[in-house]
Parts: sequence; structure tokens; C-alpha cells
Amino acid sequence: MIASMDWLERAARLRQWSRDGVRAPHKPLLLLYALGRFQADAADELAYSAVEADLKRLLVEYGPSRVTTPAYPFHHLVSDGVWEVCTAHGVGSPGTAVRELRASRATGRLAPELQEALRREPSLLARMARVLLDLHFPASLHQDLCNAVGLEMELSETDTLTPAPGRRQRDRRMREMVLTAYEYQCAFCGYDGMIGAAPVGLEAAHVRWWAFDGPDDVDNGLCLCSLHHKLFDKGVLGLGDGRRILVSQQFIGRSEAAREHVTALAGRPLTGPQPGARPVAAAHRSWHTSQVFRGGPRPSVG
Repeated sequence: MIASMDWLERAARLRQWSRDGVRAPHKPLLLLYALGRFQADAADELAYSAVEADLKRLLVEYGPSRVTTPAYPFHHLVSDGVWEVCTAHGVGSPGTAVRELRASRATGRLAPELQEALRREPSLLARMARVLLDLHFPASLHQDLCNAVGLEMELSETDTLTPAPGRRQRDRRMREMVLTAYEYQCAFCGYDGMIGAAPVGLEAAHVRWWAFDGPDDVDNGLCLCSLHHKLFDKGVLGLGDGRRILVSQQFIGRSEAAREHVTALAGRPLTGPQPGARPVAAAHRSWHTSQVFRGGPRPSVG
């Protein structure tokens, strides 16, 4: 019998192609999807042809900008001991070709031993999901991603700060350091809301995601309002040369509010940080542009 901690280790150590901080969240997305389906109805088998569209949508929305077929994680997740692929010929994947997976009526499922562990210890599912979320995605996207894969679980600030097996711990001082450096105002729009003496709707955003070795340092942080933090982590907004704001050409917003709060930011300079505080390091900005920002930037407004 495999202990629950061993399953958490497997989730934390999914084999992925990686080089110089390049994002490859294909396997984590598939495993999160499978956990969501299992939680909903303890589904034993997921036909590739039936889930292909769902997986493709997840890869487009939460994966890198380069296109990858859902067949890639469907086949390769088997090597991590948490997933099993079967065809009419028995256990074993026919390969990474979409045509072969469809023609062979391939199905995938959580490994039988993992399914048994999840039934025996229901809390294991949420713990595995938190490991995957913490290691591959910023906290601002966790709830949206859970909704997208159908996972029902409580997400709190404490949860997202829980280190996965073998990983470094976060520096809880970063939020205060970054908000102080930017004088408690959003670096993109200048929002500075407070309730009494407490800031509200302001967050410390990592430029290079913590999940991809981004340090908890001021020069890897931005003080952003909740809206612009979400858009920054989704690749709608970015940072260009000369500390200018980038807005993705892929963003579409026809309302006056969308134009005012998003498209009108194109080319604007950042607000902050205050003199003496370190601005965003070029290396972190470059990582965000290549791994998160989507498409080309819109021309400057005005």
C-alpha cells in the first residue's frame, strides 16, 4: 500500500520537459482535471475523444502560448505512476498521436492504487490538488482553475503558503515589502483603496512566478489591484522596456470600462516604486514576457 505522502511526492515530482524556466504545465493540468472528474463522480475511465476538447481548452487558457496537443500529457502522464491508459488491447498507451488515441478508443484513468487511496482517505484529493496548484500556477489563478476542472475545495491564503514536499517556503514578508515599495498603490492604475488603516484590493504580484523559482524579493514584485493582478497573471498585461505597460492584442473588451481599465494602459509608465526601492529586474520581466504574456502588445494609446 502506497502511503499518502508518497502520492503527494509523485504529484510534486511530475516529469516535465523544462529548460530555463520554460512553462510546461500539461501534465499538472491533466491530473487536476482527472482529480476534478473523480471528485464529481468517481469516474473510472475518461475516453480521450470525450475529454480532448476540455483538455485543449485548459491548455489554451492556462498553458503557455505555444500550441501543444492534449495527446501529449494523456500519453506521458503514465510515466509518473498516477495515470493509466488503456485500449481494446489492454493497458498501455498507443502513443502521442491524436489519430491513434482516437482510433484505438483510448481511455485514461487515475492509477487504480491512487483511486483506492483517494477513497480510503478523501482529504488526499485536496492535498494533491494544492501541491499541483502551488507548484505550477500563481495563487491568483487557483480558484479559477479549480472552477475550470470542477474541483470543489477550500482555498485560503494559508493553503497557498503551504510548501509542497521538498520545496522552499515562501517569505511571508514579501507582501508588506512590495506594498511599501509602491506606497500602497497599484503600479498600473494607481488605485490605493483603504479601510481604516488597512489596504483593500491591493496585492503583491510575483513577476516571475514563485512556482518557477521567482524570488520573494521587491525586484520581482509589483503592487497591483486585484483586477490587474489577475490580468497580469493571465498574460493580458505585461511589462515592456522603459517600465512601460504592455496590453495583449489578444485581449478584447468593447465596453467603456474595459477600455478605461485595460486597453488604455498600453504604453503607460508604471507608478512606482518609490525612490530607493529596487524596480523590477530585467531578467524577471523577460521571463514574464516569454512565458506568460500572450501574443504581441497593442500600440501605445494616444
